[in-house]
Amino acid sequence: MSYTYKYPRPAVTADCVVITKEAEPKVLLIQRGGEPFKGCWAFPGGFMNMDETTEQCAIRELEEETGLQVSNVILIGAYSKVDRDPRGRTISVAYLAIVDSPLEVTGQDDAAKAEWWPLSALPQLAFDHEEIMQDAIAVFKKI
Repeated sequence: MSYTYKYPRPAVTADCVVITKEAEPKVLLIQRGGEPFKGCWAFPGGFMNMDETTEQCAIRELEEETGLQVSNVILIGAYSKVDRDPRGRTISVAYLAIVDSPLEVTGQDDAAKAEWWPLSALPQLAFDHEEIMQDAIAVFKKI
């Protein structure tokens, strides 16, 4: 069945913020391999498939971009600023995953690199990921 709507539809993405439970927590970031923000650091994430939830998308993108598998994620929030993605109108739903310590990761798919960064020494982040990071830390501290 095909439908036509008079309203434009935004793209939907999901991001996965992975933080360690160490005394000095670390966060997993990927270095973007393509535009926009090629070479910049960001959370693993990407566009949602039509047959998955945003939660499933976040878990899938994390594995595709870093090789890391998680089964449980916690909702951080939804991000919908009009200009948050230069490719067009995009809404992102961000999730938090918590691991005991840094696990082995490698940049895969469209991620040039994957690395663990101390929360106290983060690089400049792509998109609106600074805002997402602050919200993720707030959720992490409540757990």
